[in-house]
Amino acid sequence: MSMIVSHILGGIGNQMFQYATGRALSQASDQHFSVDLKDFSNYRLHNGYELNRVFNVNVEYADEQVVKDMLKWRSNNLAMKVLRRSQFECLRGDAFVVEPFFNYWAGLKKRTGDSYLFGYWQSELYFKLFENIIRQDFSFRHPLKGENSTLAEAIKNTQSISIHVRRGDYINDAKSGAVMEVCSLDYYRKAINYIAERVNSPVFYIFSDDIKWVKQALEIKFPCTFVGHNIGQESYRDMQLMSLCQHNIMANSSFSWWGAWLNSNEDKLIVAPKNWFRNGTDDKDLIPEKWGRL
Repeated sequence: MSMIVSHILGGIGNQMFQYATGRALSQASDQHFSVDLKDFSNYRLHNGYELNRVFNVNVEYADEQVVKDMLKWRSNNLAMKVLRRSQFECLRGDAFVVEPFFNYWAGLKKRTGDSYLFGYWQSELYFKLFENIIRQDFSFRHPLKGENSTLAEAIKNTQSISIHVRRGDYINDAKSGAVMEVCSLDYYRKAINYIAERVNSPVFYIFSDDIKWVKQALEIKFPCTFVGHNIGQESYRDMQLMSLCQHNIMANSSFSWWGAWLNSNEDKLIVAPKNWFRNGTDDKDLIPEKWGRL
């Protein structure tokens, strides 16, 4: 039986895109699905692989031999690194599938045989047809407790709007900072006003990996709660809480993208930044049609 293997790497938001794309393709082509985690052994950012721990995801891990059987000599780390370059596309063989550009690539849905998926795959278009399955997979494995449970009740009983401010690796990691820039305070002010004009009695819940800075820098004239206690292995709880809000103001972050996508409010207002990348990469397929950009 042929197989889909998704290469997984990055923070939890990136992992979710990579998983969702492979899972959807396996459903469409009726193939076995597993994930390759080998590159986490030397990965120092974020919290390692999280999907099976955080969500009701029970995907198998592809071992080294499975990948070798699929890719042959191409499974070598150095070979894979070279073959990812577009000029060596002709040497990839049938199974090594590298994302050709950032926007949605329709060629992926034509895959029917063994496929090792390498890329970010950051578009809902890759898994939209299997949205119910993806939402079920990404239901949170463990209920909220303590302070988070109290917050969740308040969020459910107000016109709650999440605001996500991501700084962390965008500031402290040179590689991340070269591609991503922190959303401006002007963006957040415009987004807050946009939501406040459309929602009665808004209550804002602000999530950030630098909550101290946000408290000093971002003035909000409406009732608001700053959430900064979910750190380390519990960081994903911020996404869980964001998904419970009525509406969402995102950062240019896959973490808050998923917080907004998992929000089940049919009348939700989602605001995303117009500028996602520092280098101007075309991202027209990143933000679903019903979401707004400022």
